Parts: sequence; C-alpha cells; structure tokens
Amino acid sequence: MAAKDELGKRGEDVAVEHLARCGLTVVERNWRCSQGEIDVVATDGTELVFVEVKTRSGVRFGYPLEAITALKLARLRRLAHAWCAAHPGNGGRRIRIDAIGIVLTDRGLIEIDHLEGVF
Repeated sequence: MAAKDELGKRGEDVAVEHLARCGLTVVERNWRCSQGEIDVVATDGTELVFVEVKTRSGVRFGYPLEAITALKLARLRRLAHAWCAAHPGNGGRRIRIDAIGIVLTDRGLIEIDHLEGVF
C-alpha cells in the first residue's frame, strides 16, 4: 500500500473512532459507485450522515479541511443521493454531510477537526 493510501486509511480509522465517541453509528465505509466514493456513512439519531475525511501528515501545505472545495461538496451531495437510491430502506431520513480533517504526525500526535452539516 502506498504511503498516501496508508495515511488515508489511518485517518479514516481515527475518524470512525471519533464518530463513535460522538455517539454516531457507522453504517458503511468506502462506499463506491460510478460517481465516486463516500468515506463514511453513519447515523446520528434519525439523520443519515455522509462524512468526507481528509488526512494530512502535517500542515506545511495547508490544513486538511482546506482541500474540501465547493465542487467536492456538490459531488458529495450527489453521492449521498446515490447511496440513498442504492439503499431504499433508509428513505425519509434527513441527510447531513460532515467533514473531518485529521493531522497525524510522525510522533503520533493527532488533531481532529469535525465540521457538522457543511452542506
């Protein structure tokens, strides 16, 4: 596995642990369709939460959440609707899109920024 892919997987693992600590239940990870991928699908009470996770090993080239553009958010919204269409048993739930930025350093320090309802 490439170093970038491994960093991303570690970041997603940290994000899933964070979501569980916040009381969310993870339904699915790395769901793919022809339009792209959703990192994490979770539930928060009656809401379906679609989570984009961005992980960096430092902030030299910017903070992780800075990589989430308006175009990326629009694509996430389309992906959320595609997920709902592929899982019809979840109809009628309110949809929320969250973003989690994670910085994992070589020394094991972790910084987590969780923005709820970014779109």
